[in-house]
Amino acid sequence: MTDIPLTWFLYFAAASFGIGLFGVLVRRNAVAVLMAIEIMLNAANINLVAFWRYREPSPEDGALTGVMFAVFVVTIAAAEVSVGIGMILLAYRRWQAADVDRYNSLAG
Repeated sequence: MTDIPLTWFLYFAAASFGIGLFGVLVRRNAVAVLMAIEIMLNAANINLVAFWRYREPSPEDGALTGVMFAVFVVTIAAAEVSVGIGMILLAYRRWQAADVDRYNSLAG
């Protein structure tokens, strides 16, 4: 694992986060925005696992601290997707479109 330096993982995570942020800011389709948010969460997971892998092990810490954080983030992402898809489906039924620009009013 030491063949690949930590900075490469950080660059990859930063690029992934940037792509996700670009997708959130540019895309108008609600499903595409949700996928871009997932890319951003996966970039955070890459950082968590990379820092866990390259740090000095401490006897007080658990064996899989970074991995457990990543599993927690994946769990939160799954909950976010389920709630997000539900909201998108409800909005699509209401306005017959998945365009986030049309969701500017909650009054209907």
